[in-house]
Amino acid sequence: GKQLSHSFSKLYFDKKIKEECIQDVSYHLFPMDSLEEFHAFIQKNKNIQGLNVTIPYKTEIIKYLDKIDAVAKKINAVNVIQILRKKNTYVCYGYNTDAIGFENVLKKYDASFLKSAIVLGTGGAAKAVAYVLQQRNIPFRFVSRQPTNNNSLSYCSLNQDMIFKTTLIINCTPLGMYPSIDTFPEIPYHAINNQHLLIDLVYNPIETLFLKKGKTQGATIENGYQMLCFQAEAAWKIWNADNITV
Repeated sequence: GKQLSHSFSKLYFDKKIKEECIQDVSYHLFPMDSLEEFHAFIQKNKNIQGLNVTIPYKTEIIKYLDKIDAVAKKINAVNVIQILRKKNTYVCYGYNTDAIGFENVLKKYDASFLKSAIVLGTGGAAKAVAYVLQQRNIPFRFVSRQPTNNNSLSYCSLNQDMIFKTTLIINCTPLGMYPSIDTFPEIPYHAINNQHLLIDLVYNPIETLFLKKGKTQGATIENGYQMLCFQAEAAWKIWNADNITV
């Protein structure tokens, strides 16, 4: 990723490695100012067998990979890379486990919360969320600062009636993420009530302003930690699989 001070992934995997007594494995953070250094980085760090990809590179990374999983291709975003090495060559395979993580989070909730959705943001994580919503036949609209198609709205056009009629609102933007904890998506929070489920993909801090504002209105809220855990375990399986088919 570009800036990784917000990342809990290292804490998660360090804990997993310690608790499960996994030998000869470590997890590190690698900030990159540009993906142009990606292949030089892979060639230099020959012990690396897998990577997570985060903001803002989940879509841009695709052009640097050799093969892409079918689901990641449909989503058009990659957050997990497996690197297979042979002598002095390597092949990079791209996957998307964000979709797995979000799908598992939705399984926890009653269908009454999942009648329709608003997806805040249009980045890599939002694309994974949209894929899951499509698979579950949940109608949704994107909300973006710069709408690009008929299925996306601007923040200023998102009115209280739309909020009132939509039971699921997912924040896929970095607004509210540490260290910018005083930021939040500008939506009509006064139209939210106890019939709403608000999910924030941000997990640091535990309760963002987006979630706090929804909670004040009576909404059910969930941060991104469980999604992180589900997608991380899926990534772990990919990195440790003997045979990967793409």
